[in-house]
Parts: sequence; structure tokens; C-alpha cells
Amino acid sequence: MRIHYLQHVPFENPGSILQWAKANRCVVSSTQLYKDEALPEVNKFDWLVVMGGPMNIYQDDQYRWLKAEKELIKAAIERDKVVIGICLGSQLIADIIGAKVVQNKQKEIGWFPISFSETAKASPLFGFFPENPMVFHWHGDTFVNLPAAATVIAASAACENQAFVYKKRVFGFQFHLENTLPIIKDLIANCGDEMIPDDFVQLPEEVLSHPEYIADDNRWMAAFLSQLKQLIESERI
Repeated sequence: MRIHYLQHVPFENPGSILQWAKANRCVVSSTQLYKDEALPEVNKFDWLVVMGGPMNIYQDDQYRWLKAEKELIKAAIERDKVVIGICLGSQLIADIIGAKVVQNKQKEIGWFPISFSETAKASPLFGFFPENPMVFHWHGDTFVNLPAAATVIAASAACENQAFVYKKRVFGFQFHLENTLPIIKDLIANCGDEMIPDDFVQLPEEVLSHPEYIADDNRWMAAFLSQLKQLIESERI
């Protein structure tokens, strides 16, 4: 299986997804967009993972690779590839499928629980999650007005639309299950000025004091990917 990922900034890589890919003998390639690297042809990968980043999806003038990136994501969706978007990645997918990306009522940074829908709980892709799992957030935008073919599967107290599934093989997650401790430390080093205490914004000390949450999140990410791989290989989705 061939996994290609799109990385927008040096400090947000796929983290535990890469560990899972190695354990499952996947061929992994990447495009470092901040280095203006060339994007691949859509037939060069089976799964596309679109990472997060501090930019907004509409900043095409400032980030000139955004237009080409959106075209690649659109082509991957049209070719029935597995596409997984995380944070900014989920917002890019949402925009491509016809939703809107807007500023959320408040920023959400740190460890906060989410709740899955009954539909998600009944799915092998998400049914293994505990009630109200604690996940990592770092976003100020959200997606709204998703098309009928997309199903919202998770919410949090700060953000109504935390995750969606589109046409069975496309997934958007506002939250981060892939982040390792080094990634979180790099996020704080590069974007820590956003951590102004609020109802849903934690300070660095609080964020860094929960290694058990990181372990849980990484385990859930691996379980999701394994379930997805199994369903794809059995042609059940």
C-alpha cells in the first residue's frame, strides 16, 4: 500500500501515522509544500494524508501551492482514493466537497473531550473509542454546511463539527490523534503565542503534562488505520 502525505510546515508531520505505516510495510512518500516540492500524480498513491498547518485555506495569494494542492485532493477524491485530512487538511477537504470554512466561535487549543455520534459508534472504524475520548486540538477555524453526502460524526463543547466522513473513503478530523510529544513541543515553540488562556485554550504546562493522552491518541489512530485498511482490503467500503 502506498501512502502519500502533504505537509504544510516543518513542525506538523504525520507523527504516529508514520509509525503505523512502517509497522504495516507501507510505501510512504511526501510533498513538503513549504519547500515548493512538486505534487505527485494521483495514480502514484493509494492513500492521501493531508496534514495541518497555521495557514487558512483561502490564503491562495500568500501560499501559492494551495491551489494545486486542492486540485490534487479533488482528483484523489474523484478517483475513490482514501483521503484523510487532519485539522487544516480536514478544512481543505470540506472546502473541496462544497462546505464552507469559517472562524469558530472560539479557539480550541489543548486537551478536550469529543463525543461521537451513534452512527460512528456503530462503525468498526470508530466503535472502539471510549465515551468522550480526550483528544488534542489546535484550531481556530471550522467547517459548516457540509453536503448531504458527508456525515458529521463527532463534536466537542467548543466546536459542533469535529469530524466527518464523505462517501465512505474520505475522512476529515479537526482534532489530532497523530501528534507525538516532539510535535506538540514544536507546535508550542512555533505557535505558542496563540495560547492565550480561555475556556478552551490551555497553557503549555497543561498541554505537556499528559503523556498518557498522547499514548491513547496514538493507539486510537493506529486502530482506526488498521480497521480502515482491513475494510478496504475486504472491499467492504
